[in-house]
Order: sequence, then C-alpha cells, then structure tokens
Amino acid sequence: MTTEQATTTVPDLRRDQMLRAAAELIAERGFSETRIADVARRSGASPALVIYYFGTKDQLLTEALRYSEDIFYQSVAGQLERLDTARERLELLVRLTCVPEGDGEIPGAWGLWFDLWAQALRHPEIAKDRIALDQRWRDTVDDVVRSGQAVGEIPKDADVETFTLTFAALLDGLSIQVALLDPDVDPERAFALAMGYVAAALGVDWALPVRRRRPSRTRR
Repeated sequence: MTTEQATTTVPDLRRDQMLRAAAELIAERGFSETRIADVARRSGASPALVIYYFGTKDQLLTEALRYSEDIFYQSVAGQLERLDTARERLELLVRLTCVPEGDGEIPGAWGLWFDLWAQALRHPEIAKDRIALDQRWRDTVDDVVRSGQAVGEIPKDADVETFTLTFAALLDGLSIQVALLDPDVDPERAFALAMGYVAAALGVDWALPVRRRRPSRTRR
C-alpha cells in the first residue's frame, strides 16, 4: 500500500469505527443520553476527531443510521438475488422488517429509527435525511414489484406507487409494535398481516406456510 493509499484508507476506517460506536450507543442509551465524548471513548478516538468528521451530534445520528442501513442493504441485495419470484422477495422484505433482531445486527438497532423520527419532527435538516432514508426503502419495494410486473407475476395495471407507499407505512407501523413487544403483534402476526395486504393489493397467490425459515438480518 502506498502512502497516498494509506492516507485515504485510514480515515475511512476511523469514520466507520466512530459510526459503529455511535450506532451501538444510541441503540443502547437513546440519542439524548449519548454524548460525543461517549462515542469517542468507545471508538478510541478523541472528541475533537468525532466533531471534525460529523460536525454536530444531530449529523452523527443520521450518519450512524445511514451506516446501519448500508450494512442492511448490502445483505438484502444478495438475499433478493437468490429468490425466484416477487412474492418470495416481498416475503423476505416483510420478515427482515418484522423480526426484532437478526444475526450480526446492532443490538436494538430499531432504536436508531425511533430517535431519528423524534428528532425529525422538530429539526428540518434531520427531516430531510429521514426522507432520503425512507425513499431508499420505498425504492427497494418498488423495484421488487416492478420486476414482478415485468415477468407477469403481478398485474400490469397494479398501482405500484400507491402500493409501495402503503406497504412501507404498514411495515413501519407493524415493526414498531414488534420492537415494543406488543402482546397482540408478534413477528408471526405482523408477517401474516403484511402479506395479507400484499395478496389483496397485488393479486398475489399467497397463503401462510406451515414452516418458515428466519432470515439472517433485520431491516434498520
């Protein structure tokens, strides 16, 4: 590795270490209880370096969530490619959303979204980041549905935009109930409700299987 390569690689590694530390701490303690000094301590950096990279604590929150989402989408892309039908891919997206925590996931990662939503309600800059992060999820759903239309699995006249918006909102709501351990909305109930909507909205032939395999990672 050349000196120039080392110079460009090391800062990226330090940034990832700080983002991982921030994501873990916010998930554990909540945004309001996480300090720049805590992130610096866990990542082995100085508070000044954390501020140099991210500027503000608010920006650190959105970047930590984006870091967590990047890991999620890298995993999802490979899993979607291994499935043959749009129905199977939509089932996967539901399971990834409604399983409380998967292997390798940052413990309590849904807490990052809870804090982002709360901050976005009052801070316009964070609200913009929230829109971009949610749009990435909607684009993933949209791509799955349109690929199903292309091969005739989903009707050509299906309103993909309306379905995508409704489906994404439904999954957000169900996943909150699952994350909060609602006694009436466990992962299996959430899965059945979401896939019931898929079947009704898209005309997809679906019935709750007797046995299902748990995916390797959750969304968010």
